[in-house]
Amino acid sequence: MGTRNAPTRQELAQTAQARARKKVKKNVAEGIAHVHASFNNTIVTITDRQGNVLSWATSGNAGFKGSRKSTPFAAQVAAERAGRAAQECGVKNIEVRIKGPGPGRESAVRALNAIGLKIGSIADVTPIPHNGCRPPKRRRV
Repeated sequence: MGTRNAPTRQELAQTAQARARKKVKKNVAEGIAHVHASFNNTIVTITDRQGNVLSWATSGNAGFKGSRKSTPFAAQVAAERAGRAAQECGVKNIEVRIKGPGPGRESAVRALNAIGLKIGSIADVTPIPHNGCRPPKRRRV
C-alpha cells in the first residue's frame, strides 16, 4: 500500500467553508422601489438610497408565462415577493418610482403597501421624448 494524497474530511470541510461564504445581511431602513411595468412583464426592484439592489422580482420569475405575465395580479405577486425579501434586509420605508405604461402599475404599489411597507412618495419616471426621433419620411404610393 502506498500513501494516499486524498484530502481528509477535515480539509474538505475547511475548503467548503472557504467557498461558501456567509451572505452578509444588509440592514437598511429606507429603500426605493423601482417598478418597471411594460406591456409584457412587470419588474420590481428594491434598492437602497445609493442604488444598490436589495431585492428584485418579476412576473415571469413568479411563475407566470405568456399573456398572464402582463396582468395586474402577476405584478402584485412580483411586488409582494420583492417587498418581503427587502423586509428581511430591514427595509421599512420606501419611495416608489414607476416607469412604463403597463397594466401592473397600480397593483404593484398596492401590494407593497399591503405587506406593511410605508410608502413615502410615488413618482412616475416614465421617459417622455422631448421632440423625440425624426419621423419616417412620407409614404409614396
